[in-house]
Amino acid sequence: MKKIKVGIVGLGRLGRQHAENIAFRIPNCELTAVCSVLKEEVDEVQKQWNIPYGYTSYNEMLENKELDAIFIASPSGFHCEQIKQALTAGFHVFSEKPLGLYMEEAIEVQEAVSAHPNQVFMLGFMRRYDRSYMAAKKKIDNGDIGEPMFIRCYGLDPAAQMDNFLKFAKANYSGGLFLDMSIHDFDLARWYLGTEAKEAWAIGGSYSRSEFDELNDAETGAAMVRFENNAIGIFVAGRNSAHGYHIETEIIGTKGSLRIGTIPERNQVVVMNETGVVQECYDGFLERFEQAYLSEVEEFINCILEDRKPSVNVNDGVESTLLGYACKASFETGNLVNVQDLSIQLNEKAEDTPLLLT
Repeated sequence: MKKIKVGIVGLGRLGRQHAENIAFRIPNCELTAVCSVLKEEVDEVQKQWNIPYGYTSYNEMLENKELDAIFIASPSGFHCEQIKQALTAGFHVFSEKPLGLYMEEAIEVQEAVSAHPNQVFMLGFMRRYDRSYMAAKKKIDNGDIGEPMFIRCYGLDPAAQMDNFLKFAKANYSGGLFLDMSIHDFDLARWYLGTEAKEAWAIGGSYSRSEFDELNDAETGAAMVRFENNAIGIFVAGRNSAHGYHIETEIIGTKGSLRIGTIPERNQVVVMNETGVVQECYDGFLERFEQAYLSEVEEFINCILEDRKPSVNVNDGVESTLLGYACKASFETGNLVNVQDLSIQLNEKAEDTPLLLT
């Protein structure tokens, strides 16, 4: 069977994990090229893993005709342009979320993907490929809890990573709490409930680090969402989880409920000593979703080989981004936001007008 030759841009923490998966853990593909603005990252990976091509220029990598697909793991602000460039150059494309930092960019990507129907495009909503979340989806579809009408999601990052995040945010690489973190939960809600958002109201604040106020962002925030079928969503996101990385989801239906990740335990080991009973928690998303990151890229490669489209498509990215912006707008204005009205405003406004949040 043919091997899909992949070039990856972005060799940061997540990009490096993806690159390692592509190079060593996924059948029928080959990591052929790596790209980063940091030459030392390119040199290190090329040397350690014997990668044929290394670039500090993304445009130069796109000129490599040996490649079949481009994997985008660069900072969020580069995603939109890099996706469009790769599609135009004729490559299949996998991009980490989000589609871009602005709603306009998400729409641009949607148009670009539609203009290249013969190429595979996939967005990195990796939780859909986590075994526990997939099992929950099957139980919902089987009717095990009746009609789902309520979803509650917690997304809490470790407090130990707050300094790193603030550096990231101050460099204008962040879309804010609801777009950076809650977007995964927004996608899950759409997936589980089978509907789109109608109204959103969000609040939040800075509680231990004033820098978030300076960034017009929230350290911890919460959103309540009404969906088109009248289902309810409550989403909590935060950057200051003392015990570690905590991702939890609950879905309540008309005949029962289910929960995923109620205790963020790293493994089944329980330590009992003079301090009490202790279970270690995950220290970050790479550890918690290690299997899911691998499985989603396997699906991307298989879609190319089998000439089919993935179930996670560009529309999932657009709709989840739209809900994220609605929550961002509500947080910044204090108002209830009609999601579809916001969508119409964004589609009608001039290209050079900043995002309308009032």
